[in-house]
Amino acid sequence: MDNTPENIAGEITAGNPDLLDDVEYILYHATGGKRFLNYLVDWIAFSFLWNLWLRGWYITLLVTLHFPITSRWGILLITFLGEIAVFCLVVGGTEAATGGKTLGKVFTQTRAINDDGSRISPKTALLRCLSRFVPFEAFSALGKPSYPWHDRWTHSMVIDEKLTTLPPAE
Repeated sequence: MDNTPENIAGEITAGNPDLLDDVEYILYHATGGKRFLNYLVDWIAFSFLWNLWLRGWYITLLVTLHFPITSRWGILLITFLGEIAVFCLVVGGTEAATGGKTLGKVFTQTRAINDDGSRISPKTALLRCLSRFVPFEAFSALGKPSYPWHDRWTHSMVIDEKLTTLPPAE
């Protein structure tokens, strides 16, 4: 057998085509402080965006469609539901498009991933966002390590990118 570099590389890849399958990745959860900072940055950024631009568009859309609700409480409820929908589109869409990042996560160098270390899907990003509106969900993030309901229910987690080495994206 020839020991040239081409043959040696050929033997290695032919013998074990998935050479890195045996590598173990350790995922480091983001601290509660970083998670809280993510929450604050994301809500402040969204609130600014909603109050400055999106709420006006939403109300204009309702008026254009001749929305039939005239009571104050009905309008507040429809506005709140619209805010939830837009929040999930903006934040969930951002998480889906960037592989688990939001503005807060960019700032704190964290990322949302699946429990197995793979990239979250758009469905997971949307479900993570929607489940944040369950009453008392924010209190589920208190504890060490911080593992709130929206992570548990979607089998995802937020990791610290400085400490974690992730498998290559597929």
